[in-house]
Amino acid sequence: MKKKDKLGCVLMAAGYGSRFGENKLLADFMGKPLISHALDAIPKSAFKRIVVVSQYPAILRMAEKASFIAVENTDPSAGVSHTISLGLNALGEVDAAMFMVADQPCLQQDTIKALIEYYHARPGHIFSVGYGKRRGNPTIFPRFLFPELLSLSGDNGGSRVIKAHEDILLLYQVERDIELRDVDCKQELEKLKIEAAKPY
Repeated sequence: MKKKDKLGCVLMAAGYGSRFGENKLLADFMGKPLISHALDAIPKSAFKRIVVVSQYPAILRMAEKASFIAVENTDPSAGVSHTISLGLNALGEVDAAMFMVADQPCLQQDTIKALIEYYHARPGHIFSVGYGKRRGNPTIFPRFLFPELLSLSGDNGGSRVIKAHEDILLLYQVERDIELRDVDCKQELEKLKIEAAKPY
């Protein structure tokens, strides 16, 4: 039996959330902070190392409490590319890295597990969660693309690398688009609360 690739996980939680008006990751969603949903969605046993990158001390403490590696981003103004570099460098030797955002509270752990299994069955591809033709987060990048991720600058994120390698991109389809929905403002948060409360 072929040995499975060693995966690392980077949870990106360093943004300003300026459209929200405050630290949105500590805002309540269904009884717990938005960031807690992201931390709880990570299947610990699937990864060699899990890194949480944030500028916020409260979130770094929550990451450590969950037994994850907390990496402080002291220069969040450098953009998402800096968060990616910090996270990737903290992972050490892994064969692939999954990047996820912290403001997607309806993403399920079972979805991440299925995404990982899809990757293991087809190593060498980029894998994202998708709904129809819509690509969302998280995304798994194989090791040979790490140099391109590390060469990003400013607010250029993983999407730039994906667009350069769309021939190897595969989507794992979710049944409900709510899993892909992120929160940018308070109105979106309230709307998502209503939708999440509906029976499936």
